Amino acid sequence: MNLTILVRHACLTLLFGLGLAGSQLRGDTSSAAVAVADDGVQRVTLVGGSYYFEPEHIVVRAGVPVELQVRRRPGLAPHNLVIRSTMMGLDIEASLDTEPTTIRFTPRVAGRVEFYCDKRLLFLPSHRERGMVGVLEVVE
Repeated sequence: MNLTILVRHACLTLLFGLGLAGSQLRGDTSSAAVAVADDGVQRVTLVGGSYYFEPEHIVVRAGVPVELQVRRRPGLAPHNLVIRSTMMGLDIEASLDTEPTTIRFTPRVAGRVEFYCDKRLLFLPSHRERGMVGVLEVVE
């Protein structure tokens, strides 16, 4: 009986420790105002790490196509990207891998929408609750 309790405690301690260690590795959290390329597309790279996105604030123009290249930093925790806004015509949910994936969309109207990771490790707060959140700002 005592061995079972000890094993459970060790597992929870390990999971909690991995979460805390990852949250200390936050990268650049700056804002990215995305320029329109010569071909009329706005291109931006979004990287997910241990409970953060970089950049955490992206500014794009309404009515202009966006190519969002997403990936995650190597690590144990799985991550994804969720962006949902009926008003802007966005319903995106994509798993993040260490290899880049391109997501294409054209925001219809100006506004702000939160993007986040909705993954959760057993018995711990969700990645969103731990701060893996950013803002996509669409301007005219």
